[in-house]
Amino acid sequence: MSHLAKAREVFDIEIAALKAVRALLDQSFDRAVETIIAALKQRGKMVIVGIGKSGNVGAKIAATMTSTGTTAVVLNSVDALHGDLGILNDGDVILALSYSGESEELVNLLPALKRFSVKIIALTGNPKSSLARHSDLTLNVKVPKEACPFNLAPTSSTTVTLVMGDALAMAVLQARGFKQKDFAKYHPSGAIGRALLLKVGEIMRSGERNAIAGENLSVKEALLVMTHAKSGSLAVVNGRGKLVGVFTDGDFRRRMSADENLLARPLKTVMTPKPISIRDDALAAEALKIFNERNIDDLIVVNAKHEPVGLVDSQDLPKLKIM
Repeated sequence: MSHLAKAREVFDIEIAALKAVRALLDQSFDRAVETIIAALKQRGKMVIVGIGKSGNVGAKIAATMTSTGTTAVVLNSVDALHGDLGILNDGDVILALSYSGESEELVNLLPALKRFSVKIIALTGNPKSSLARHSDLTLNVKVPKEACPFNLAPTSSTTVTLVMGDALAMAVLQARGFKQKDFAKYHPSGAIGRALLLKVGEIMRSGERNAIAGENLSVKEALLVMTHAKSGSLAVVNGRGKLVGVFTDGDFRRRMSADENLLARPLKTVMTPKPISIRDDALAAEALKIFNERNIDDLIVVNAKHEPVGLVDSQDLPKLKIM
C-alpha cells in the first residue's frame, strides 16, 4: 500500500468512527450540557481529568472551553493525589476521559473526587466500565476500530473524544448566548483579536488613497483618479455624493476591446450599479466575511449617509494580519 493510500485509509477509518459515535448521541448529551451550565451559573468550573493520550486531548478540550467563556482547568490524574485536588471545589463539573474506563490512575482517583459535591461526566468507550459506573453521566465514544493496524494506538478513539469535547463546548456556548464580542474579549491579541476588535474605519484606505469620481466623469479621467490613488477600483457618486456604482480596472480591460469610444464614455454608462459596500463602523470581521463569500477584490466603505469614505483592499488584509 502506498503512503497516500494509507493516509486515505486512516481518514476513512476515523470518519467512520465519527459517524458511529454521532449515532450514539442521546439525551445524555443534553443532560451533560445542562449540568455544565448549571455549574457555571453557580460560579463553578469544568475540571478535565485524563491520563496519557486522553490527558492530551483533555488539555485541548479545556483550552477550547476556556477560550469560549467556560472556565475549565486540567487536573493531572497522578498529581491530583499529591495535592493538586486543591483546584477542585464543590459545585464543579468533572469531565473524566478514559477510553477503556479502567485506567488505573483515574479509577484510583474516583474515591477522592467523590468526597466533593461535584458532578462527574465520563467520556468513555465502555459504558459498563468502572469510570462509567461511578459517574453521574456517561457519553459513549466507542469506535468500531482504531486506525492503528494493530488496533492498539489511540487514533480513532482520541479523534472522537476530541470532537465530543468540541460538541460540548459549542453546545454550552450556544446555550449561554456567547457572542462574537465575548469571544473577542478572550482573544485580544493575534489574528482573531484583530479581526474581532478592529473596525472597518481603522483598516480602510482613505483620503488620497480612496478613489472617488462623479458619475458624469469620463472613463479617461476616472483612470487618472484611480492611478493617482494607486487603486484598482473607483467609487462612483451622484450629484449628492451618494454611492451609486463602482468601476474597476477589470471593467476597463473587459470593455476596452469591444468599445473604441470607451475612454470618452461617462462612468454612469459603464459602472456596476449598487455595488457591495460596508459601513465604516462595522467590524473588520464583517469585511473579512464579505471577501470570503463574494468574489471581489475591493470593498467600498460608506458612512451613515451612504457616502463613500474609504476602501478595503483584500491585498491589505494579510499585512494587517486579520486573515
